[in-house]
Amino acid sequence: MKKLRIATMVTGHFTTPPPPGIIYAPMDIAVAISEGLTRRGHEVTFFAPKGSQMKVSEIRTCGLDALQQNKELSILKGSDVRNIEQAKIYNLWDQFLLSAMYKEALKGKFDIIHIHPVDRALPLAYAIQNIPTVYTLHDPIYPWRAELFRMFSSSNQYYVSISDAQRKPAPDLNYLATIYNGIAVDEVPFTEKPKGNYLLFVGRLHPEKGVAEAVEVARKTDEELFILGPPVTGEYWDKKIKPYLGEKIHHIGVIPRQELYKYYGNAKATLVPIQWEEPFGLVMIESMATGTPVIAFRRGSVPEIVVDKKTGFVVDTTEEMIEATKKIDLIDRRFCRTHIETNFGLEKMIDEYERSFIDITP
Repeated sequence: MKKLRIATMVTGHFTTPPPPGIIYAPMDIAVAISEGLTRRGHEVTFFAPKGSQMKVSEIRTCGLDALQQNKELSILKGSDVRNIEQAKIYNLWDQFLLSAMYKEALKGKFDIIHIHPVDRALPLAYAIQNIPTVYTLHDPIYPWRAELFRMFSSSNQYYVSISDAQRKPAPDLNYLATIYNGIAVDEVPFTEKPKGNYLLFVGRLHPEKGVAEAVEVARKTDEELFILGPPVTGEYWDKKIKPYLGEKIHHIGVIPRQELYKYYGNAKATLVPIQWEEPFGLVMIESMATGTPVIAFRRGSVPEIVVDKKTGFVVDTTEEMIEATKKIDLIDRRFCRTHIETNFGLEKMIDEYERSFIDITP
């Protein structure tokens, strides 16, 4: 099998991996892919700000400080920096690394470029068409985004969707493959008999993730609920979540991964009441890997990941989610684990990226 020279990048805003308290799933996936391809003998150059640490062939910082981690940086603090100026700074911070990457690509140093901040790389990939550029799509393809993807389309640019559902708004793009996100299942402890009797919510505490709906389910079932996610402020938190915290509903915050697996494993079910077309949802496969079934709304990728009545329940309403919590003991926790081992393992994900990359390189 031929060996590739691969350049990749996620962001210049944070180090890779990000600092404690920052949840950034695309970065986790990018690191897993890059380290996995490196283990297989490919030469992977990861472009990331100073302070980044990964097991890849080379980390190229280009002297860039992480925009949101360096307190000495004053560029965002000026009195003339308003919201629109901040957006420009964030954009150009990433484009500095992207430009350095494509500058080296012009010299023939890479066989393929793998990009995660797709919106910011489009102009460069469109202008430099002598090297394949692959984008992994981590967000929904909103209409404005689909229109821009078409505007900048060229034969050297390919898209990897992370679920088939993600493609529905723009089925005509130049897709390379659907590759599901994967996790190192052997690093996730399996819990056959949970010690707890609670429901669990894990994720960002924003309306599209449905944490308010999870709280509603817990209140109407009189179940204990643990909420794991970074703290937020604002009207949504103040009105929909905070008033109900107390003896039964707890906000834990962000915790180390091994402790997170304990919360997963000891839960009776993980609630995923999403209010948007979720492109993938790592929470679901992490939960099922520990043996804990998932009860999720039928949105986005959910029917591709959760096997209804086998690894949890796929429901359409809050009332159906409430009813599903009463039937959760019917789910075989061992089958949940096997489902993830078979379909969402780390090595399977790396296999598919490796095969896809080789297919489009000379």
